[in-house]
Amino acid sequence: MKIPQKTLTRSLLNTCTLFLLSLLHVNPLFAIPKDANIDETKVPKFTLPNPLVMGDGTPVTSSHQWSARRRGEILDLFREHVYGHAPDGLPKGLTYQVLKTVPDFLNGKASMKEIRVLFNGKKDGPKMDILLIVPQIKYKPVPAFIGLNFGGNHTILADPRITLSRSWMRPKKDGLVVDHQATEKSRGSSSGRWPVETIIDRGYALATIYYGDIDPDFDDDFKNGIQPLFYRDGQTKPAPNEWGSIGAWSWGLSRALDYFETDQDIDAKKIAVIGHSRLGKTSLWAGAQDQRFAIIISNDSGCGGAALSRRRFGEKVKRINTSFPHWFNDRFNDYNDYENALPVDQHELIALIAPRPVYIASAAEDQWADPKGEFLSGKYAEPVYSLFGKKGLESDQQPPIDHPTGDFIRYHIRTGKHDVTDFDWAQYLDFADRHLPKK
Repeated sequence: MKIPQKTLTRSLLNTCTLFLLSLLHVNPLFAIPKDANIDETKVPKFTLPNPLVMGDGTPVTSSHQWSARRRGEILDLFREHVYGHAPDGLPKGLTYQVLKTVPDFLNGKASMKEIRVLFNGKKDGPKMDILLIVPQIKYKPVPAFIGLNFGGNHTILADPRITLSRSWMRPKKDGLVVDHQATEKSRGSSSGRWPVETIIDRGYALATIYYGDIDPDFDDDFKNGIQPLFYRDGQTKPAPNEWGSIGAWSWGLSRALDYFETDQDIDAKKIAVIGHSRLGKTSLWAGAQDQRFAIIISNDSGCGGAALSRRRFGEKVKRINTSFPHWFNDRFNDYNDYENALPVDQHELIALIAPRPVYIASAAEDQWADPKGEFLSGKYAEPVYSLFGKKGLESDQQPPIDHPTGDFIRYHIRTGKHDVTDFDWAQYLDFADRHLPKK
C-alpha cells in the first residue's frame, strides 16, 4: 500500500530510529547492547504459570478440559496482555482476485499464481498479494508452506514474472530500496532464505506475502495498515488491549488460508505456517489462534515468540517494546522490567498449538533470541501435549548443535547466525513429511 507523503514526513525520524534499532534484532551478533544479559549464570529465578491449572485453581487432567476451557483462558490472556484482541468478523467487501497465472514456471516444474486480496473490496484500499507456487504433479491437492516475507514477493526468486511490490519498504542498503520503494535490483535478494525449487521438488506448494502489505512495519499510530478498517465511530487507533502489528500480520495469514480453502490445487487441511524472527512470532500467534494451520514453525523468534520472557536473557520485554512499540498491544508495556507479573509466558503460547506439530528453531550465534529460552518453552509445553498422547521434545537438555530432537514438539539449534538456512529448511521439510503425509 502507498503511504501518504504527510504521514511519511511526520514519521521520518521515528522510522529511521526504528530502523537503526531493528539492526539489534536482525543482526544481534554485532549489536547486543552492553546492558543485555547473555550470561546463563545471571538468569534470575522465576516461576512459570502452570498451563494445567485453570484460573480458578482447578487442575486440568484431560484433553477435554484443556480444549473446552483452559485453552480459551490462556488464549484470552495473550490477547489481553501481549498481542491484542483482533476484531470479530471480516471487513465488508473482502474480495480475492487472481491477477496472474503462469502455468510454466520453474522450467515446467511448477505453476505460479498471484492472488490479490482487497480487504474492503476497493482497488485503492488496503490489500495484500499472495504469491502461490504449486508443483506440477499428478496428485492434487498438495500440502503447502506459507510464510510472510520481509522484502516483497519478488525477493524470494529472481524471476521477472513475479510482480515487483509497490508497497512501503523499510530502508535497505545497496540500492535494493530507494525512497521506501523496492527496485528491480531487489529481485531474488532473499532467495537464500527461500529454497523454492527444493520445496517444489519435495511435493509442497509455497505461498508467501509481503508483511508490509498487511501493516507497514513502522510506528505510524496504525493509520496505514488494516486496523482502520475496523475502527469504531470516533476511534483513531487500537485500544490498549487491541491488536498491534503482529496481530495484524497473523490475521493476514488466516485470510490467505481462507483463500486456500477455495483453491483446488491446495490441501487447506495440510498447511504449514512458517516465520523467521518477528515473523516467527507471527507464525506462532497465527497458529495459536487459528487451529486450521496444521503445522507451526518458529525460526529464531526470540522475545515475544518462543523464548521465555521471565528468563530476561538477550532481548527483554522492555527492549522490544521500546524498539518496536507497534508490534504488540499497549498493555504489554505494563510488563517492562516486570516480566514475573505477566499472567502468561511463552511456553503457554506453544501449548496453545497442541496437539498439532510445532517446530522451534534457534541459532548458536543468536544469543539475542535466547536459544535456551526457546528450547525451554517447548519443554514446558510438553504436559499439554501429553494430555493428547503426543510426544514432545523427549529430552530434558538442550540438544547439541545441529542435532534436532523431538516429535510433535521438535527443536534444533544450528550452527550460525540469526537467519534461515538450508539446514533449517531440510528439517522443516522432513518434519512436514512425517506429519503431513502426501498422496
